[in-house]
Amino acid sequence: MKFNHKLLVRSIFISALFLILFASCVPIKRIQYLQQEVAKNDTLRTHFNTDKSLDYKIQAGDNLYIKVNSPLTKTENLFATEDLARTSNYYNDVGIYLNSYQVSDSGYIDFPFVGKVYIKDLTLEQAKDLIQAIVDDYVRGTTVIVRLAIFKITVLGEVVRPGEFSIYQNNLNLFDALSYAGDMTPFAKRNNVYLIRETKKGTKVTTLNLNDIEILESEYFTILPNDIIYVPPVKAKNYAFSNFPYSLVFSTISTTLLLINFFNN
Repeated sequence: MKFNHKLLVRSIFISALFLILFASCVPIKRIQYLQQEVAKNDTLRTHFNTDKSLDYKIQAGDNLYIKVNSPLTKTENLFATEDLARTSNYYNDVGIYLNSYQVSDSGYIDFPFVGKVYIKDLTLEQAKDLIQAIVDDYVRGTTVIVRLAIFKITVLGEVVRPGEFSIYQNNLNLFDALSYAGDMTPFAKRNNVYLIRETKKGTKVTTLNLNDIEILESEYFTILPNDIIYVPPVKAKNYAFSNFPYSLVFSTISTTLLLINFFNN
């Protein structure tokens, strides 16, 4: 019976390819967001309640953008500030920092012609209402705008673009934050994401499961300034890229081909 060398080579090659693909494979269940278990005859849940009491409360060290719009001219409006929008550095982090109101350690801001205003632990809406009431005692017909001037978050681990990000909006959720980092990689451990948050009692680490659709109702779904999100890798990545003996597989294939060629001659 004649030995079929081509069949042997093909079998070895297919086997090696199968081993490589199997080693680097991640099940689809691990990488799918917002999974929902639905029993027979049940319907998918489509509405989720978010606790509105989780609105961010101003803390010491925060930088706030506060503007008082008035129908009066700048010379008549006591709270009018220089037109900084035309300056070249207004829209970078340094410009925003220098032209914002920083909350002191004791919870106050220094507001023009008013002096110290205590706003610590107020929401942005409550701070706006408070400053509006104060300004109305000086100038009528004004509109006060209060926003967070600098909102920074950090996303690390198994994401496309890890790093620190400056966010120019007041409301941010977990998926918004991940989108700034280019989303998770296929090797991200979505059911065990770490959220690191500074609290009055110190640093708190919370584990979140992004595979579960119930995350939409979690109190940690809303991201706060200075939050850190760490996405660990699944074990498959470590095995595929570190432990799997790629060199041994390719070495075996090469040796086998050499031996076949030797005996064939």
